[in-house]
Amino acid sequence: MSETRAPILHSHLPVRPWASLQGMRLPGLMPLAPDEWLVRDEVFAEQMAYRDHLVTEETEEVVALQPGAEDAAGELLAELLGYLTDMQGYEVTPDSVLRPDGVRVELGAAPALETCGRLVQEDLLLMQKPGDTHDLVGGVLCFPALWRLREKVGRTLFDVHRPVAPYTEDLSSRVERVLSVLRTGQVLMRANALIYERPDLYQPASEGAPKALTPGTPRYVRVERQTFRRLPQTRAVVFAIHTYLVAAEQLGPDDHASLAEIRPDLLS
Repeated sequence: MSETRAPILHSHLPVRPWASLQGMRLPGLMPLAPDEWLVRDEVFAEQMAYRDHLVTEETEEVVALQPGAEDAAGELLAELLGYLTDMQGYEVTPDSVLRPDGVRVELGAAPALETCGRLVQEDLLLMQKPGDTHDLVGGVLCFPALWRLREKVGRTLFDVHRPVAPYTEDLSSRVERVLSVLRTGQVLMRANALIYERPDLYQPASEGAPKALTPGTPRYVRVERQTFRRLPQTRAVVFAIHTYLVAAEQLGPDDHASLAEIRPDLLS
Protein backbone atom coordinates (compact mmCIF):
# COMPACT_ATOMS: atom_id res chain seq x y z
CA MET A 1 0.00 0.00 0.00
CA SER A 2 1.16 3.52 -0.76
CA GLU A 3 1.81 5.85 2.15
CA THR A 4 -0.86 8.38 3.09
CA ARG A 5 -0.07 11.88 1.83
CA ALA A 6 -1.64 15.30 2.06
CA PRO A 7 -3.83 16.08 -0.96
CA ILE A 8 -2.03 17.67 -3.90
CA LEU A 9 -4.58 20.14 -5.23
CA HIS A 10 -4.40 22.72 -8.01
CA SER A 11 -5.68 26.25 -7.51
CA HIS A 12 -7.51 26.18 -10.85
CA LEU A 13 -8.14 24.00 -13.90
CA PRO A 14 -6.33 25.17 -17.06
CA VAL A 15 -8.15 22.41 -18.98
CA ARG A 16 -11.96 22.30 -18.77
CA PRO A 17 -13.40 19.79 -21.26
CA TRP A 18 -17.02 20.65 -20.43
CA ALA A 19 -16.51 24.26 -21.56
CA SER A 20 -16.84 23.51 -25.30
CA LEU A 21 -18.81 21.24 -27.59
CA GLN A 22 -15.58 19.88 -29.08
CA GLY A 23 -14.32 19.01 -25.61
CA MET A 24 -17.49 17.10 -24.75
CA ARG A 25 -17.77 15.24 -28.05
CA LEU A 26 -16.14 11.80 -27.99
CA PRO A 27 -13.34 11.21 -28.68
CA GLY A 28 -12.88 15.02 -28.70
CA LEU A 29 -9.42 15.02 -30.26
CA MET A 30 -7.72 18.23 -31.35
CA PRO A 31 -4.24 18.96 -32.74
CA LEU A 32 -1.46 20.45 -30.63
CA ALA A 33 1.87 22.02 -31.53
CA PRO A 34 4.73 19.54 -30.94
CA ASP A 35 6.16 21.70 -28.15
CA GLU A 36 2.87 21.41 -26.26
CA TRP A 37 3.14 17.61 -25.93
CA LEU A 38 3.93 17.72 -22.19
CA VAL A 39 3.38 20.50 -19.64
CA ARG A 40 4.59 21.55 -16.19
CA ASP A 41 2.25 23.18 -13.69
CA GLU A 42 2.05 24.75 -10.22
CA VAL A 43 2.22 21.48 -8.25
CA PHE A 44 5.19 20.04 -10.14
CA ALA A 45 7.39 19.55 -7.07
CA GLU A 46 4.63 17.91 -5.02
CA GLN A 47 3.51 15.56 -7.79
CA MET A 48 7.07 14.62 -8.69
CA ALA A 49 7.95 13.79 -5.08
CA TYR A 50 4.93 11.48 -5.02
CA ARG A 51 5.95 9.94 -8.35
CA ASP A 52 9.48 9.31 -7.04
CA HIS A 53 7.99 7.42 -4.11
CA LEU A 54 5.58 5.38 -6.22
CA VAL A 55 8.10 4.44 -8.92
CA THR A 56 10.67 3.28 -6.36
CA GLU A 57 8.39 1.78 -3.69
CA GLU A 58 5.34 0.59 -5.66
CA THR A 59 7.13 -0.43 -8.85
CA GLU A 60 5.11 -3.56 -9.57
CA GLU A 61 1.88 -1.56 -9.31
CA VAL A 62 2.84 1.45 -11.39
CA VAL A 63 5.27 0.09 -14.03
CA ALA A 64 4.61 -2.73 -16.49
CA LEU A 65 6.06 -3.78 -19.85
CA GLN A 66 5.16 -6.63 -22.18
CA PRO A 67 7.99 -8.83 -23.51
CA GLY A 68 9.02 -7.49 -26.90
CA ALA A 69 8.19 -3.87 -26.07
CA GLU A 70 11.61 -3.04 -24.62
CA ASP A 71 12.67 -1.11 -27.74
CA ALA A 72 9.57 1.08 -27.52
CA ALA A 73 10.33 1.85 -23.86
CA GLY A 74 13.90 2.78 -24.73
CA GLU A 75 12.76 4.98 -27.60
CA LEU A 76 10.23 6.71 -25.34
CA LEU A 77 13.02 7.62 -22.91
CA ALA A 78 15.18 8.95 -25.76
CA GLU A 79 12.30 11.05 -27.13
CA LEU A 80 11.56 12.34 -23.64
CA LEU A 81 15.17 13.40 -23.08
CA GLY A 82 15.18 15.23 -26.40
CA TYR A 83 11.97 17.03 -25.51
CA LEU A 84 13.19 18.02 -22.03
CA THR A 85 16.42 19.43 -23.47
CA ASP A 86 14.32 22.31 -24.81
CA MET A 87 11.89 22.54 -21.86
CA GLN A 88 12.51 25.44 -19.49
CA GLY A 89 13.77 24.43 -16.07
CA TYR A 90 15.42 21.14 -17.06
CA GLU A 91 19.14 20.43 -17.46
CA VAL A 92 19.83 17.29 -19.50
CA THR A 93 23.30 15.74 -19.67
CA PRO A 94 24.43 12.35 -21.04
CA ASP A 95 24.40 10.93 -17.49
CA SER A 96 21.51 12.62 -15.68
CA VAL A 97 18.58 15.02 -15.74
CA LEU A 98 18.22 17.87 -13.26
CA ARG A 99 14.51 18.54 -12.80
CA PRO A 100 13.07 22.01 -12.14
CA ASP A 101 12.48 21.01 -8.49
CA GLY A 102 16.22 20.45 -8.00
CA VAL A 103 16.09 16.64 -8.00
CA ARG A 104 18.68 14.91 -10.17
CA VAL A 105 17.62 11.69 -11.90
CA GLU A 106 20.50 9.44 -12.94
CA LEU A 107 20.25 7.89 -16.40
CA GLY A 108 20.97 4.18 -16.69
CA ALA A 109 20.38 3.51 -12.99
CA ALA A 110 16.92 2.01 -13.58
CA PRO A 111 14.89 0.54 -16.47
CA ALA A 112 13.70 3.04 -19.08
CA LEU A 113 10.06 3.28 -17.96
CA GLU A 114 10.99 3.83 -14.32
CA THR A 115 13.26 6.67 -15.38
CA CYS A 116 10.53 8.17 -17.59
CA GLY A 117 8.14 8.11 -14.66
CA ARG A 118 10.49 10.25 -12.58
CA LEU A 119 11.11 12.92 -15.22
CA VAL A 120 7.69 14.44 -15.95
CA GLN A 121 4.27 14.84 -14.34
CA GLU A 122 2.57 12.82 -17.07
CA ASP A 123 1.81 9.14 -16.84
CA LEU A 124 3.11 7.51 -20.03
CA LEU A 125 1.50 4.50 -21.69
CA LEU A 126 2.74 2.67 -24.78
CA MET A 127 0.48 1.23 -27.46
CA GLN A 128 1.52 -0.91 -30.41
CA LYS A 129 -0.43 -2.48 -33.26
CA PRO A 130 0.71 -6.07 -33.77
CA GLY A 131 -2.43 -6.93 -35.77
CA ASP A 132 -5.68 -5.14 -36.50
CA THR A 133 -5.89 -3.22 -33.22
CA HIS A 134 -3.67 -1.24 -30.87
CA ASP A 135 -2.68 -3.03 -27.68
CA LEU A 136 -1.50 -1.55 -24.40
CA VAL A 137 2.03 -2.98 -24.17
CA GLY A 138 3.38 -1.09 -21.16
CA GLY A 139 3.81 2.15 -19.34
CA VAL A 140 4.28 3.96 -16.07
CA LEU A 141 1.00 4.87 -14.35
CA CYS A 142 1.45 6.62 -11.00
CA PHE A 143 -1.92 8.37 -10.88
CA PRO A 144 -4.49 5.77 -12.01
CA ALA A 145 -8.13 6.84 -12.16
CA LEU A 146 -9.60 3.71 -10.55
CA TRP A 147 -7.82 1.10 -12.67
CA ARG A 148 -4.68 -1.04 -12.49
CA LEU A 149 -1.99 -1.07 -15.15
CA ARG A 150 -0.99 -4.66 -14.45
CA GLU A 151 -4.58 -5.81 -15.12
CA LYS A 152 -4.83 -3.96 -18.44
CA VAL A 153 -1.40 -4.40 -20.02
CA GLY A 154 -1.43 -6.76 -22.98
CA ARG A 155 -5.08 -6.06 -23.82
CA THR A 156 -6.59 -4.25 -26.81
CA LEU A 157 -7.82 -0.69 -26.36
CA PHE A 158 -11.42 -1.87 -26.53
CA ASP A 159 -10.80 -4.45 -23.79
CA VAL A 160 -8.95 -1.89 -21.68
CA HIS A 161 -12.01 0.38 -21.84
CA ARG A 162 -14.62 -2.39 -21.55
CA PRO A 163 -15.97 -1.15 -18.16
CA VAL A 164 -16.40 2.39 -19.58
CA ALA A 165 -19.98 2.62 -20.87
CA PRO A 166 -19.42 5.41 -23.47
CA TYR A 167 -16.52 3.47 -25.05
CA THR A 168 -18.63 1.55 -27.54
CA GLU A 169 -17.41 -0.59 -30.43
CA ASP A 170 -18.16 2.31 -32.78
CA LEU A 171 -16.10 4.73 -30.70
CA SER A 172 -13.32 2.16 -30.43
CA SER A 173 -13.26 1.83 -34.23
CA ARG A 174 -13.01 5.61 -34.64
CA VAL A 175 -10.12 5.80 -32.15
CA GLU A 176 -8.34 2.95 -33.93
CA ARG A 177 -8.63 4.80 -37.26
CA VAL A 178 -7.20 7.98 -35.77
CA LEU A 179 -4.27 6.20 -34.14
CA SER A 180 -3.53 4.22 -37.30
CA VAL A 181 -2.99 7.39 -39.34
CA LEU A 182 -1.23 9.38 -36.60
CA ARG A 183 1.97 10.73 -38.13
CA THR A 184 5.37 11.07 -36.50
CA GLY A 185 5.69 14.62 -35.18
CA GLN A 186 1.93 15.06 -34.86
CA VAL A 187 0.40 15.52 -31.40
CA LEU A 188 -3.29 15.11 -30.59
CA MET A 189 -5.01 16.03 -27.34
CA ARG A 190 -8.27 15.33 -25.57
CA ALA A 191 -9.44 15.72 -21.96
CA ASN A 192 -11.92 14.18 -19.62
CA ALA A 193 -13.42 15.09 -16.25
CA LEU A 194 -13.97 12.69 -13.36
CA ILE A 195 -15.51 13.29 -9.97
CA TYR A 196 -14.28 11.47 -6.88
CA GLU A 197 -14.88 11.62 -3.15
CA ARG A 198 -11.20 11.16 -2.28
CA PRO A 199 -8.42 13.55 -3.34
CA ASP A 200 -5.76 10.86 -3.75
CA LEU A 201 -3.88 10.99 -7.04
CA TYR A 202 -2.94 7.33 -6.64
CA GLN A 203 -6.26 5.48 -6.80
CA PRO A 204 -5.76 1.97 -8.22
CA ALA A 205 -8.86 -0.22 -8.37
CA SER A 206 -9.56 -3.59 -9.91
CA GLU A 207 -11.96 -3.79 -12.83
CA GLY A 208 -14.82 -5.29 -10.84
CA ALA A 209 -14.44 -3.13 -7.74
CA PRO A 210 -17.44 -0.93 -6.75
CA LYS A 211 -16.85 2.70 -7.68
CA ALA A 212 -20.04 4.45 -6.56
CA LEU A 213 -19.74 7.72 -4.65
CA THR A 214 -20.88 7.86 -1.03
CA PRO A 215 -23.71 10.37 -0.48
CA GLY A 216 -22.75 13.39 1.59
CA THR A 217 -18.99 13.11 1.04
CA PRO A 218 -16.81 15.93 -0.36
CA ARG A 219 -16.31 16.02 -4.12
CA TYR A 220 -13.09 16.49 -6.07
CA VAL A 221 -12.91 17.20 -9.79
CA ARG A 222 -10.13 15.38 -11.59
CA VAL A 223 -9.29 16.43 -15.15
CA GLU A 224 -6.96 14.42 -17.35
CA ARG A 225 -5.15 16.17 -20.21
CA GLN A 226 -4.44 13.29 -22.56
CA THR A 227 -2.07 13.45 -25.52
CA PHE A 228 -1.11 11.02 -28.30
CA ARG A 229 2.23 10.99 -30.13
CA ARG A 230 3.88 8.37 -32.37
CA LEU A 231 7.48 7.29 -31.87
CA PRO A 232 9.38 7.32 -35.18
CA GLN A 233 11.37 4.07 -34.97
CA THR A 234 9.20 1.51 -33.19
CA ARG A 235 5.99 3.23 -34.36
CA ALA A 236 4.54 2.88 -30.87
CA VAL A 237 1.93 5.45 -29.83
CA VAL A 238 2.58 7.25 -26.54
CA PHE A 239 -0.54 8.04 -24.53
CA ALA A 240 0.39 10.69 -21.96
CA ILE A 241 -1.90 11.69 -19.08
CA HIS A 242 -1.44 14.90 -17.09
CA THR A 243 -3.69 14.95 -14.02
CA TYR A 244 -5.22 18.09 -12.49
CA LEU A 245 -7.21 17.96 -9.25
CA VAL A 246 -9.34 20.60 -7.51
CA ALA A 247 -11.95 20.53 -4.77
CA ALA A 248 -15.44 20.93 -6.25
CA GLU A 249 -16.06 24.09 -4.21
CA GLN A 250 -13.17 25.73 -6.07
CA LEU A 251 -15.16 25.67 -9.31
CA GLY A 252 -16.68 28.91 -10.45
CA PRO A 253 -20.48 29.14 -10.78
CA ASP A 254 -20.45 28.56 -14.55
CA ASP A 255 -18.23 25.48 -14.33
CA HIS A 256 -20.21 24.06 -11.44
CA ALA A 257 -23.46 24.59 -13.35
CA SER A 258 -22.05 22.99 -16.52
CA LEU A 259 -20.88 19.90 -14.66
CA ALA A 260 -24.06 19.64 -12.63
CA GLU A 261 -26.07 19.72 -15.85
CA ILE A 262 -24.13 16.75 -17.21
CA ARG A 263 -24.07 14.66 -14.04
CA PRO A 264 -26.16 16.22 -11.26
CA ASP A 265 -25.74 13.13 -9.07
CA LEU A 266 -21.96 13.49 -8.91
CA LEU A 267 -21.65 16.99 -7.48
CA SER A 268 -24.31 16.64 -4.79
